[in-house]
Amino acid sequence: MKPNYSFPPYAKFAFILIIIISVIALLYLGQGVLAPLLLAMLFAILIEPIAAFLQARLRFPNTVATSVAVVLFIAVFFILFYFISLQLVGMADDWGKIKSNLDTHYHNLQQFVETKFGITKGQQQQAISQATSESASTGKQLAGATLASITDSLLNLVLIPIYMFLILLYKKHFVKFLRDLVRVENHEKLRDILATVKISVRSYIVGLLIEMVIVSVLTAVGLSIIGIKYAILLGVITGLLNLIPYIGIVVAGLLTVVASLTGDTDATIIVGIIAVNVAVQFVDNNILVPMVVSSKVELNAIASIVGIIIGGLLGGISGMFLAIPIIAILKIIFDRVENLRPWGYLLGDDIPKKVFWRRRARI
Repeated sequence: MKPNYSFPPYAKFAFILIIIISVIALLYLGQGVLAPLLLAMLFAILIEPIAAFLQARLRFPNTVATSVAVVLFIAVFFILFYFISLQLVGMADDWGKIKSNLDTHYHNLQQFVETKFGITKGQQQQAISQATSESASTGKQLAGATLASITDSLLNLVLIPIYMFLILLYKKHFVKFLRDLVRVENHEKLRDILATVKISVRSYIVGLLIEMVIVSVLTAVGLSIIGIKYAILLGVITGLLNLIPYIGIVVAGLLTVVASLTGDTDATIIVGIIAVNVAVQFVDNNILVPMVVSSKVELNAIASIVGIIIGGLLGGISGMFLAIPIIAILKIIFDRVENLRPWGYLLGDDIPKKVFWRRRARI
């Protein structure tokens, strides 16, 4: 007869806490390897139907079908960034005008501060010069960190397509590994988990792409109405940056304000840009995200926000993008494992109308 060990609640809580801390530490230490690998896994799930179609309908060999699917994926991103680069070249031609308008706004701001607060332009310039000299060393460190980040990003751009190709190529190999790892009586449950993860992740990414297109169109139309010169480019950039929660829309707004200086120095344009961004974000947060994105993963707002913050701390922008798919995958697993179902329910968005407590039966 096997001994029946029963741990007290505080011991179980300690074990869970140690596991969570260990997993977070591993994710933080291994983010350079895990981030591109997880991104490649998500994108591989997205384009897997293309490879399957080429194999099943057109009778392509597995290697050829996988290569074509990955090349098509790369081509879409290349076309998008080629369009953005062409537009940016046109904007660079207007840099002289942008600089002139920035100087005008800067002098107007100095005049406003001098009038309202009695701080002369000389005093303002002295304070700015002092702050600039004090932050020179910080700027050098920031430049070094930025260069390292760009280098890592370029390396990931090469690694992600390679990982995608290998994940699709060895898909059945990985499935067989998981099958051999799990007991026979749990094979049906494993098949259900894999199928649900595939559908959920694919639906979520497609939902993000739909959201990106709609946000881009709405922003471009709004900026065109108020007379911004590079409305289409700025709309596309806003849609792309909107994929980065919280930070993206702020950066997009600042870029739009700078781009507006290719026209004139009228401050009402900036008010119009802010109004367009606020209106688009209202539509995005209240209509697009609940209908197109959140409905695909069925996570509650607390789990999503906390997950995005933790993902940002662990892996930066990549971590923020990966947070929700990873939490969605964990929820799918938790929902199908008996002892972990309460954790799956904790991550979900179901709000019961009433809570029923179980009463101990009287003897």
